[in-house]
Amino acid sequence: MKKTYHIVVFGCQMNKNDSERMATYLENLGFSEESVRDKADLVLFTTCGVRGSAESRIYGIIPKLKKINPNNVIVLTGCLSQRADVQKILKKSVDIWMNIIDLPKLHELLPERLRAVNAEEIFKVHGIRKESYFSIEAKRQSTFAAYVPIGNGCDNFCTYCVVPYARGREVYRPAGEIVAEVKDLIAKGYKEINLIAQNVNSYNSLAPRERVGVRGDVVNFPELLKMVNDIPGEFWLRFSTNHPKDMSEELIEMVAQCEKVCRHIHVPAQSGSNEILQRMNRKYTREHYLDLIKKIRAGLDADLPVAITTDIIVGFPGETEEHFLDTMRLFEEVEFDMAYVSEYSSRPGTAAEKMGDDVTNEVKKERAQRLESILEKIIKKRNEQYLGKTVEMLVEGINKRGEWYGKTRAGKVIKMNKRIKAEAGDFVMVKIVKIRNFGFEADEV
Repeated sequence: MKKTYHIVVFGCQMNKNDSERMATYLENLGFSEESVRDKADLVLFTTCGVRGSAESRIYGIIPKLKKINPNNVIVLTGCLSQRADVQKILKKSVDIWMNIIDLPKLHELLPERLRAVNAEEIFKVHGIRKESYFSIEAKRQSTFAAYVPIGNGCDNFCTYCVVPYARGREVYRPAGEIVAEVKDLIAKGYKEINLIAQNVNSYNSLAPRERVGVRGDVVNFPELLKMVNDIPGEFWLRFSTNHPKDMSEELIEMVAQCEKVCRHIHVPAQSGSNEILQRMNRKYTREHYLDLIKKIRAGLDADLPVAITTDIIVGFPGETEEHFLDTMRLFEEVEFDMAYVSEYSSRPGTAAEKMGDDVTNEVKKERAQRLESILEKIIKKRNEQYLGKTVEMLVEGINKRGEWYGKTRAGKVIKMNKRIKAEAGDFVMVKIVKIRNFGFEADEV
């Protein structure tokens, strides 16, 4: 019997990588991918609970899908899978509720008609361990860029965030397992590796036998970064996300030493107000954040400045105009290369939900627009430093107008003025000839 699957992904890098592992798992069990969602025997939703808009979409999509095809099996995983209110709303439409860490056990939850008779043998052949969903190889969507999770979960409990409840406490992969996965990717021709976790700075794990750190047999994140950087091959190395309270001077020094690590640091500030940061339970102050940025610039600025990007929430409960102006001033002091601004959305089960959503949607939108307006001017000013410079670009693809596009080590987007003799995944040297709102135009050198 032919068995088909379709995966719907919402949210972050971790969710995308989880979905790549789900695809491998199912194909090992004899499923084939179905591009038309309504026709698939098994439909899996990898959900995100960070914003209310993403949550609202599944309330429309899933019941409609079940109505169109009552025989399909719907699996819901990700941030929303463990929430009682979501389960109550979708109880008639969702067949299986699964925590992503239980992916290796999904086979046992499927109806008999979708199971493989030799599942245990398949798991053994492919090295799938029931206690670790990271043991499942990801079916990569890109042929040259890959996300490599180094752990799962979060211990920080920011008052607005559902991740610690949805994914559980922090658990990290062995360093040797991560290095082996990256080595395999480089051997297959991958050119961009992004190490990801909810908080990469908290990473600690046992080292492989041939590597002993200064703390005995424990590897921290700077040491892991060095181990991956030292893998032979031509590739870029990125990492995210950092937590300002945990990002160390040791890490900054290690980035400076590692030639493959891109000079692009994502440091979510979330707010520029100490009072709001305290209400968010971020465990750092505005002053600490600004001092960290100074250390990053002092340690990593070279021929071209290090790119610093951030996340900001506007309209958090209790945020006054003065609190918001602190965030505006933070933008002016730091001069971010990019900021991802989101309007606060109350999440069920979080501590912030009890604070009351007392900032109107109109005020949230107006504050977001003010930040984006000042950000546009800052980005233009910072990008002007690139004009006339020659930089390395990783080619990502070609648009409908036949123009190649890609990005720099600093994560800045480039559009080529002319077609070039290159393929997606190639490194090429280009000269920046024009500044655009959020990127560049360039000619091949």
